[in-house]
Amino acid sequence: MNEFSIKSLITFRKTPLNLLVAVIGATLLASFVAGAVYFFLHGHHAFNVTRQHPWGLLISMYVFFVVSSTGLCIISSIGHVFGIQEFQQIGKRAIAGAIITLLSGFAVISLEIGHPIRMIIYNVLTPGLTSAIWWMGTLYGVYMVFIMIEFFFLAVKVSHKWSKIFGIGGLLAGLAAHSNLGAVFGFLISRPSANGVFYPVYFILSAMITGCYLIYIFYGFRYRNEYPAHVIPMLKKLNKILGMLLGVLIFFEAWKIITALYGSMPERAETILHVIQSPTFIFGEVFLGMLIPFLIILLSNAEAIKPMVYASLTGMVGIFFMRYDLVHDTLIYPMDTLKRSDYQLPPGFIDYFPSLAEFAIGFGGIGIAIFLFYIAEKVFNLDDNGHY
Repeated sequence: MNEFSIKSLITFRKTPLNLLVAVIGATLLASFVAGAVYFFLHGHHAFNVTRQHPWGLLISMYVFFVVSSTGLCIISSIGHVFGIQEFQQIGKRAIAGAIITLLSGFAVISLEIGHPIRMIIYNVLTPGLTSAIWWMGTLYGVYMVFIMIEFFFLAVKVSHKWSKIFGIGGLLAGLAAHSNLGAVFGFLISRPSANGVFYPVYFILSAMITGCYLIYIFYGFRYRNEYPAHVIPMLKKLNKILGMLLGVLIFFEAWKIITALYGSMPERAETILHVIQSPTFIFGEVFLGMLIPFLIILLSNAEAIKPMVYASLTGMVGIFFMRYDLVHDTLIYPMDTLKRSDYQLPPGFIDYFPSLAEFAIGFGGIGIAIFLFYIAEKVFNLDDNGHY
């Protein structure tokens, strides 16, 4: 652990980048508080969700954060669980990030749930063993316990034997929880555009890509693109892993679209055709989330490091759009078509746009993550201590 004091907590190098991150983090953190206060005053009326579109931005941001957490856990396991030497240096920073993003996701979803304490109590007293959402909450609770103990043995009481044991437990619990989160969407029989085996596997794949992006962002910010000799080989190998994962993801997305459109199945084909024409899919998911990082890796023969830091920033914006589109696109097809009279025009796709409170709470979760990571950097030594 670092030597900790209140003075050390409030002092930092006042470089332009540090000041920019501090201002952004403080603004987002304040917006979360303001959004939370507004929610407590007005309840769910503060949100633009409806019975026809019951999931909104807060669900998307929750998925965004837990995808980030699982991805960091998976990537960190390459080093201290599977013993790949170059990746052992990322263990503490990645697991700290996994804990922080998970807590940020819990903070966001707690306000969407409305009664998180009651949810925890009845989650234990009346378990819904046939409910994918019950399993999601339970498995993420187990996952959080494992990675917190893993971090304790990595950064506080250094023991690589026990950190590896709990790292394996965290990895398995994270994979189970995250694939189960995909099953929450895949089990939606009434929503043909989501129902199926695609999402449980897709969630794990996209989590690994998110973890790679975040490792690049962490190290780019930590070293200001001036990397020590031991960091460069790790980032180049991470390039190769990320390039392979992006190639697989591009094929995943292509086959998802082809199989949805083939045969013109009612609702499923209409929904996907509507989705792939939206700018959030074309510019957000495809261009920012996949093509820019993939082309940089491809054209540089996986040697580019500095450009990949910026590409990872665009990639995380694309990951957000993937999560937002996942939730919104699942719900845009109207479910009340059988209730209209023969003389009514068929209903159009359901419109949804987040309220200011949803924006404040959802993106305020990023402020929570920045603040907690700042605290972690001050309290713990997150760099490789050379004892591997």
